[in-house]
Amino acid sequence: MSLSNPRTPDKPPKIEALRDPDRPLISVMIPAFNCFAYVEQTLTSVLNQIEDFSIFQIEIIDDHSTDGDLSSITEKYRHLNIGYFRQEINVGSLRNFETCINRAKGHWIHILHGDDMVKEGFYQEIFNLIKAFPNVGAVFTDYIYMNEKNEELYALPALHHESGILDNWFERISKGQRVQPPAIVVKRSVYEEMGSFFGVHYGEDWEMWVRIASKYDFAYTPKYLALYRLHQNNITSRSFLSNDDIKSIIKVIDIIQHYLPKEKRKELKRESLKNFSQYFAKISDKIYHDYQNPRAAHKHAWQSFLMHQNNVTLKYFIKNTIKRLIRYRV
Repeated sequence: MSLSNPRTPDKPPKIEALRDPDRPLISVMIPAFNCFAYVEQTLTSVLNQIEDFSIFQIEIIDDHSTDGDLSSITEKYRHLNIGYFRQEINVGSLRNFETCINRAKGHWIHILHGDDMVKEGFYQEIFNLIKAFPNVGAVFTDYIYMNEKNEELYALPALHHESGILDNWFERISKGQRVQPPAIVVKRSVYEEMGSFFGVHYGEDWEMWVRIASKYDFAYTPKYLALYRLHQNNITSRSFLSNDDIKSIIKVIDIIQHYLPKEKRKELKRESLKNFSQYFAKISDKIYHDYQNPRAAHKHAWQSFLMHQNNVTLKYFIKNTIKRLIRYRV
């Protein structure tokens, strides 16, 4: 890739505007790279709940995968007019998301990663929110974490007890991530105004939600209708092992300061550093036991403590240090 089009753009890439009103209501764009084992499950989780295909655009955006022929999946469903686009070279997740958005024709865009899924009723609930709150920038459901076997693991407490526009959402989302990509649908015109994802390959979605929330309301339902997959081969897990997650989030926290009111920046930065440091400290246990990497776990715990000193980060740093000293079994 040329220097004029780097894998990690340093500012939001431009999204070309579409003016034709005769477009589908929603584009479900499925970015995929080396997740062949999951993509058909992702696609069928969408197809199984569609009654009117005329309001949908569905397309797989393949970032030059090498683990399987993704076009064979779209060929299997060719009677449903599923689109397929393959990058000529591997361009990286940020550029692949940008391609997704630019190729989307719908008034609303759902970027559904190739290893995630949606549950029955997701799109009906999304359409209900769009109809009830047409002027918001994004709508989302709550979500559940799952593993490689499609087993549901856990979910966070609901943000609110009923559907509607979230109060004080900009400040709330600026303190920490609370939306995962399979759960959210964004108005295309908002991407056209705000640009695409940039800056980092971990936490880029959080930066995007904060950026959008600085100008638009979000509508939400407490129904748990999206599934976000945790597995050792995705970007999130690779970031845990390399400590890129902590480095990237610190960078994002610095970026979003420019979106915040000046009088709130110090307070919100302090809170976001604390919230993420505690999350990352707890992840060190997962790295130690699930990924069986004590050295990376200890480094992760230490970097979490450096990010923000508090009782939780201190606890996990000491815990990891003791486990390494006594060579606690993995």
